[in-house]
Amino acid sequence: MSSYAIETENLCKAYGKKVVVNHLNLKVPTGCVYGFLGRNGAGKSTTTKMLMGMLPPDAGSGRLLGDDITNIQPSTRARVAYIAEGHPLYAWMTIKQLSRFTKSFYERWDQTLFDRIIDHFQLVTNRAVKRFSKGQQAQISLALALAPDPELLILDDPTLGLDTVVRRDFMESMIQIIQKQGRTILFSSHILGDVERVADRIGIMVDGVLRADCPTDVFKQSLVKLVLEFNSPPPPNLKFPEATGVVHSRVFFHQLHVVIVNPDDDHLKLAETLQPKEIIREQMNLEDAFLEYTREKRDVLSFFGGS
Repeated sequence: MSSYAIETENLCKAYGKKVVVNHLNLKVPTGCVYGFLGRNGAGKSTTTKMLMGMLPPDAGSGRLLGDDITNIQPSTRARVAYIAEGHPLYAWMTIKQLSRFTKSFYERWDQTLFDRIIDHFQLVTNRAVKRFSKGQQAQISLALALAPDPELLILDDPTLGLDTVVRRDFMESMIQIIQKQGRTILFSSHILGDVERVADRIGIMVDGVLRADCPTDVFKQSLVKLVLEFNSPPPPNLKFPEATGVVHSRVFFHQLHVVIVNPDDDHLKLAETLQPKEIIREQMNLEDAFLEYTREKRDVLSFFGGS
């Protein structure tokens, strides 16, 4: 049995001349909570659709719980839960009808768990889905996803468009299921604070390429911003000297901000050649680190490919 719940090898997908997913080699360890990140159009949703067998890849291969993603067996699908972006549901069905309909596809359906989640969110079961808010429809989707007791959950930006209270409730419910031993979760989100709270590992897609794949803490700790303070505004075209690990630099008022992967003494010596009055080292949270890392594209993949 593989130690990875999800594996891809050189997975590719293009629409016309635009390559959306470019030779993706993704490995999600069994039992891992994996935050799948990237800006809009980076290739996240296309990847999840290929993993679920909803889109055929143009090249490469992938395995989901050991099954080829182009031929996922019904017995394997029953072990996987998928929540799509926007939470598409049959709008004319009531919660009761949705429960009965979905239950018919799963041998391990836990009606007690489903009812408990619906009750927790205080949802009326004889009301049509179209009469619920977007946040309530997300809660229904979560109940439907968890009731079959899945081994693997794939969540495509499940909290997009939800207000703060509903999003927090959704995430806390997800954290509770994470605690069950052996369960694997792959989820994308634009709310980086949510990812930081729950993800063991992250992958960052940039223009269809997996540019980072490492434990969450490694990414945060390795990416550092050096702030070079000057007495007067530096020239707007001032750049940090070219060096390995430099992601980008930019002028900001009287400062030059330089983002570096694993800065060392050599980087500090280069900073000193610009003769700033002060050099400040800033550690970033996941959201700041992600924004800085994806602001400009530099090939520093090798810094974030390890375990």
